[in-house]
Parts: sequence; C-alpha cells; structure tokens
Amino acid sequence: MVPSRTQLLFVVILLACLRSFVSPNPQGDALYALKNSLNASANQLKDWNQYQVNPCTWSKISCDSSNNVISVSLSSMGFFGVLSPEIGALTTLTQILLQGNRITGGIPKEFGNLTSLTMLNLESNHLTGEIPPSLGNLKKLQFLFLNQNNLTGAIPESLSSLPNLSNLQLASNGLSGQIPELLFQVSNYNFTGNQLNCGMNFSHPCESVSGDTSRKPRIGRILGIVGGFLGLILFGAVLLFLWKRGQKGYKREVFVDVAGEVDRRIPFGQLRRFAWRELQLATNNFNEKNVLGQGGFGKVYKGVLSDNTKVAVKRLSEFDSPGGDAAFQSEVEMISVAVHRNLLRLIGFCTTPTERLLVYPFMQNLSVACRLRELKPGQPILDWSTRKRVAIGTARGLEYLHEHCNPKIIHRDVKAANVLLDEDFEAVVGDFGLAKLVDVRRTNVTTQVRGTMGHIAPEYLSTGKSSERTDVFGYGVMLLELVTGQRAIDFARLEEEDDVLLLDHVKKLEREKRLDAIVDGNLNSDYNINEVEMVIQVALLCTQSSPEERPAMSEVVRMLEGEGLAERWEEWQHVEVTRKQEYERLQRRFNWQEDTNYNQDAMELSGGR
Repeated sequence: MVPSRTQLLFVVILLACLRSFVSPNPQGDALYALKNSLNASANQLKDWNQYQVNPCTWSKISCDSSNNVISVSLSSMGFFGVLSPEIGALTTLTQILLQGNRITGGIPKEFGNLTSLTMLNLESNHLTGEIPPSLGNLKKLQFLFLNQNNLTGAIPESLSSLPNLSNLQLASNGLSGQIPELLFQVSNYNFTGNQLNCGMNFSHPCESVSGDTSRKPRIGRILGIVGGFLGLILFGAVLLFLWKRGQKGYKREVFVDVAGEVDRRIPFGQLRRFAWRELQLATNNFNEKNVLGQGGFGKVYKGVLSDNTKVAVKRLSEFDSPGGDAAFQSEVEMISVAVHRNLLRLIGFCTTPTERLLVYPFMQNLSVACRLRELKPGQPILDWSTRKRVAIGTARGLEYLHEHCNPKIIHRDVKAANVLLDEDFEAVVGDFGLAKLVDVRRTNVTTQVRGTMGHIAPEYLSTGKSSERTDVFGYGVMLLELVTGQRAIDFARLEEEDDVLLLDHVKKLEREKRLDAIVDGNLNSDYNINEVEMVIQVALLCTQSSPEERPAMSEVVRMLEGEGLAERWEEWQHVEVTRKQEYERLQRRFNWQEDTNYNQDAMELSGGR
C-alpha cells in the first residue's frame, strides 16, 4: 500500500519533532553541560531545561537577533564545580562572566575555540593548572581576568599575539617563569602575587608588577618606537580629558551597564539594572521586618528575587542631599572596579526620580559585629580560628583597596559591623558608601568627617584629612573587637576604670600583662594565647597616634602571617617607654595630683565668663 501524501507529511513532521526532542540545540547542550559541571543546586538555573529548544529564554543568557548565544553571566553564584569543555562549542560567545565563585579544576583548552570572545572573567575562583596556550587563538579578546586563583606554570607566549587585549589581570596566583615581554605593552596589566621573572630589562621589582603602558620595559628599539607612539596618543587623550573638564557644565561620567550590553569601560563584569517594582516585591515592600541594618546612608533590607536568589538591598536615604547622588555614583563606580574575594561585590542597582538602591549578594552569616555581640539563641560563637581568618581576610581586602586599585580607595569606616561573613565564614569587607577615590596627585582634604566614633583616627577628627592610614587605624580597633568581643566605645566602663575607649582599656591591660583579661569571655579559654598576643600587638601598631608610624596594610598582612612583627613591636615598645617617661616628667613638674588648686570643680569653673 502506497502511503498518501498526507501520511508522508505527517511522518516528516513527526521525525522533525523527535529530532528536536532528542537533540534540542547544540547551544543548549553545551550550556546544560556547563550547568551540570558547575554542580548547580536545585534552586540555581532552574529554567535551564535540556529539552527546551531555545536557550535564549534562559536566565543569565543573552542572545543576538539570530538567537545566537553571546553572553553567559554567572558571577558570584556560589558554584563549586568545574568548567565544562563543551562550552567550546559556543563559538558566538562574546563574553563569559564566572567570577566570584568557587570553581575548581583547570581551564579547558576548548576555550580557545571561542573566537568571538571579547571578555573572559574567571577571577576569584579556585582554578588550578596552567593557562592553556589555546587562549592565544582568541584574536578578539579585550579583557582577560584570571586573578585570585591557584593557577600555576608559565604565562603562555601565545597571549602576546592577542592584538586587541587591553586589560590583563593575572595577580595572586602561583604562576612562575618569565613574563612575555610583549605583555607589558597591554594598556592595563597586573602580575603581582606570583613568582614571575620580569626579564633583565625591566626596571621594577617583579613581585609587584602592575600598571599600564607608561611602565613598559626597555626591550628594544622597535618596541621603543611603538611605545613612544602610544605615549603620544595617551598624552593627547589626557589633554583632551583635561580640556573637557574645563568646559562649562561638564560632569563626570559614570560608566555602568544599563541596557544589557557590556560597556567596555567597565571590564569587571556586567551590572544588572533592577526595576523598582522588582526590588519592592523582593523586600515585601521594604518591610521593616526585613531590615538587616542601618547606617549613615540608609537602610539595608533582605530580599528574595523572582529566581529565589537572596540579596541585600541598600536603600539610600541621602541621595537628594548635597553629595548624596554623588555618593551613590561613586559607590557604583568604585565597586565595579574593586573586585577581590574579600570585598563585597555589587550585583546591580536601581534608580528612579526619587530612589537610589544598590543590590548585593546576601551574606547569610551577617556581620562580624552581629556574631560577636548579637548572637541569637542556638547560634555558635565565632571561635578563635575563625576570628584569625577574619583578621587576615579583612587585611587582604583593605590591602587590595589601598595598593592594587588605581586610584586607591579609602574605606573610611572600617569596623566589625562593616565586615560581613559568607557561607564559609570568610571575611567580606562591605559598605563602600563612605569610601573615597583618592587621586594621589591632589589633596585628600574632605569637608565632612565620616565614620564611627571609636574607630576614627585622631588626625582625621582634628584635620579632616583621610588617607589609607586612617583605614589602618580603624582596622586596628576592629582587631581589638575580634579579640575582646566588645564595642569600640563602652560607657559602662566609665564607672569602673575610666576607660571608655576600648583602645585605652586594652593598652592598660597589655601594660599590666593581663592578656587573659582582654580576651572575649565567650571563648571559654579556647584560644592560643601566643596568637592572641600577636593580634593585640598588630592592633596596637595599627592604632598609633601618628599616622606615619602605622604600618601599611601589606605590612599588616605579612605580620599576621608571622613576618616582621617582632622588630616592629620592639621599636614600638621603645617609643612607648620614651613617651611614658616624658609624660611622668611633665606630671611631676606640674604636680597635678597634689595641687588642690586644680581639682575638678575648679577646672569646671575656670572657663570663660
């Protein structure tokens, strides 16, 4: 029996449907393989369905008008799996954003097949192995971020052949060998925190190599000519920038992604622009029951997005006051470029004519201050080993702000309440609303002192001048919070010992060698007294009255790791003895304690009339 035309058509349609069911889409197959390899939980990427033909409808995916996948944005989602080599099939991809996760394993060589790629961001993960030479095939690549991983081996020479590479970040890995000389011609680069050899012609210490083409090595006549040409272009750009700044009505631009397309001027990831209604629903109309905390710039609310992602929404209250809107713009800009595993990452933002909001990942273990002083029944205390990790993690985050950001960033309100704890109780420095970008060529005078009493450095209070050393002071007080569990100012101590300031209280007990009386009683003697002594010594070095005598944060990190503390502490003790002797000399000279003419009542009545 010969089948009819209708029957044949039915069979053709049926086969087509079966073929789509069995193999929905090569792009979908590759993405679903990535989801599985990353060990996505049941609540993550729920709409990534392997039987759905078009992956362009999936969350975190962007496509062009021809339904080609061009962007995968999975930053800071907590993935702890590995990278799937099948992603190499997505040859239309222009950007991959996987930073801020806990991805392990190596970088598949198949990434070299992604010839349309312009941005590859894998920073702040736990990647191991070597950088695959196949990345040299990515001729359109502009931004390559592999910093803050555990990569080893040499930097492939093939990366030197990338004609469009403008930003290369390889800091804080275990890389070794010699840096290919042509990579110093990349506009922005960072090789710090590795064991690399810069070559004989490089004029800077290799362990601290970062910068732009103005710090190029002397590497030959041809490259010198090319570098000179680039320098002329840069000089012209600077002149153009200065000219624009002088024009009437010129306003500083803040480059953020508000249309779903990557703005090349923010290489550290794609910020998401939220709708007001979306955040209103996420926070249950900003219900007071969802308030996580409140600071000088507004309240922070716990929220849950439509995909069940938990977030913290910071609703600014000073945006319409002088400096308020500028503070918002400054925070957006700074957090976009300050990316480190010990710094809180900005997910996105929302602006309306009457509102300014910032969206961060939710830190389920809240702040260090909460864990020290606001424990709920049944919650465990912060043990000593966790407190040590918080101390060094916070130090590393501040070191990055001070010494690896260009221009540097000053936090200006370092305290236990602004250090958050992720799911692994790792320190994450948050609240950059008070931070200030510092141009080292200009004055750092500010018209308004910001911060929290007890944490503010004396020179900042008296002069209004902030610097990275004001952050060091606040960090030192935060170390004392970690050790004691107490607040920086406690008026309950006034009746007992006249030491309202925690710093003065600790100094007194340290001089009396009563270290056990300093330590938080909640630890129940479950700590290492030698480690406690080390942390207290670092704290007192950080809180010296003279900012010039305080260590830089990089030195603080080294001291907490056991390098150089003994020498600094001996020097500090000598200075303290000299100061004490001078104070006692003055006290004997004026004989304050025995002179009844200077009793308290007399002093109160001796003011101007």
